[in-house]
Amino acid sequence: MSDARAPEGDDYSATVLGSHWFSGPPATAEAVAPDRVEGSVLRFGPGVTAAMPAPFPLDAAVAVAAAPRRRGAGLRRYALAAVVLAAVLAYLGWQRFGPGIEVGAVSVATDPAGPACDATADVVAVVGTNGRPGTLTYRWVRSDGTKSEELTERVPRGQREARLHLLWTFRGTGAYQAKAELQLLSPEQRTASVNFTYRCSP
Repeated sequence: MSDARAPEGDDYSATVLGSHWFSGPPATAEAVAPDRVEGSVLRFGPGVTAAMPAPFPLDAAVAVAAAPRRRGAGLRRYALAAVVLAAVLAYLGWQRFGPGIEVGAVSVATDPAGPACDATADVVAVVGTNGRPGTLTYRWVRSDGTKSEELTERVPRGQREARLHLLWTFRGTGAYQAKAELQLLSPEQRTASVNFTYRCSP
């Protein structure tokens, strides 16, 4: 039986209405893909189109935030390397251009018995230094009136004394009171001497 109030000639029916109602939205809505992934929140559908997107991706924000820390750590490493390099250069500069050789104690000695007949006396001067490299300038003066020319002795780094030799040869018989004097001229002036006797019986 049909309802007299239903419009005639209309295809509308309750069965069609029910089928349409339960079939869900059009099939095209199921193909909507997610807009993007932000962290652990997954946003779907047209409901998120009104939301303002982030000005830059989350990964970029994390990278920007972490960048100052990485630059700071790098600067600290470079600063430490620069300090070490400066210390090494200062040490090398001090070694090369720092204070030069300095003289300490100066002494002269030989065999107290003196040389044998027609023999040579080995007179040795010992000049103490501070271990710095440098050059000693000196001369020997003998009691017979002879004087050597200016002589030099190169002292290497780390050597704390220089030994300077005078070889004095004697000939003939008799006795002679001899004196040998070291005159240190540079890096500072010092003198030291030794007395000995040459004896040779006929």
